[in-house]
Amino acid sequence: MMKIYEALKWASSFLREKGRDENAGEWLLMAQLGKTRAQMLASMQDELPALLLEQFQESVRKHGIEAVPIQHIIGSEEFYGRTFTVNGDCLIPRPETEELIYHAIEKKKKLFAADANLTLADIGTGSGIIAVTMACEQPELSVFAVDLSDKALEIAKTNAAAHDVQITFMQGNLLDPLMECGKKVDILLSNPPYIPESDREWMSEVVTDHEPSMALFAGEDGLDCYRELAAKMPEVLNRPGLVGFEVGAGQSESVAALLKASLPDADVDIVFDINGKDRMVFAEIKQ
Repeated sequence: MMKIYEALKWASSFLREKGRDENAGEWLLMAQLGKTRAQMLASMQDELPALLLEQFQESVRKHGIEAVPIQHIIGSEEFYGRTFTVNGDCLIPRPETEELIYHAIEKKKKLFAADANLTLADIGTGSGIIAVTMACEQPELSVFAVDLSDKALEIAKTNAAAHDVQITFMQGNLLDPLMECGKKVDILLSNPPYIPESDREWMSEVVTDHEPSMALFAGEDGLDCYRELAAKMPEVLNRPGLVGFEVGAGQSESVAALLKASLPDADVDIVFDINGKDRMVFAEIKQ
C-alpha cells in the first residue's frame, strides 16, 4: 500500500530518471482519482487502493518508458473549457489553438453583421476542437469540418456528439471537398500540419511516435499546406470573408505573403500569442 503522496513521490522520481516531465504523475493520478489538483492535495495522506495503485504505476511506466502521451493514457484533453476525446489518430489539442479561436471570434464580430447567417469551415479538423468549439461558442454558425483521415473524423464526430453540436463532416484533402460540391464559406479556419520534415530528428518521441505524421509534417519548409490553401482559397471564400491560420513560430511572414498574393484586396494581420510568438495569421476581406 502507498499513500497518495508516496505514490506521487515515486512517480516524480521515476519520470525524472526517464527524462520526462516530473509533474506527469500528478496529471495521471488526478484523472484516475477523478479529483481536481486541490482535492488531491487535500487527500495526500489517503491510502491508494491496491488496484488503483497498480493502474497508476502502469500508466506512469507507459509514459516514462514507452513515451505514450499523457492525453492518450487518459483518453482526453481540456480545450477552451471543454473536455475532448483524443487518441493516436489525431493531434493532441494545444493551448495556442485556443488563441486562434479567441481572435477569430473577435474578428468575426467586427467584420460581419450580428444577425448574418454565416458558414465556417475548419480545414484539417483532427479531433474537431476548432469546429466543435466554434459551434459551441457561436451557435448561429453553420459549421463544416474537413479532414483527410477517416479515423480522425470519427474522433471529431464523437466530440461533436459529446458537446451536442451539429457539424457537417467531409473527408478529403484540404479545400478539395468544399470545391467538389461548390460550397463557399464566410469564415475559414485551419491549424494545418506546419512542421518542416527536417525537424523530425530532434523532436520528442512522445510526439513523433504517437501523433499522426500527416497532422504534423508538411514538406521541406513546413509550408506545403499553406501554399495549397492559399492557391485554392479564392474559389471557396465569400466576400466579406475571414481567414485564420495557426502557424509555426517564425512562419508568419511567409504565410502572410501567401495570403496577400492570393487575396490582394484583403487586410492581412500577424497576431502574436501570449508568449510573444508569431503564431497566427488572419486575412479579412471587407467586401
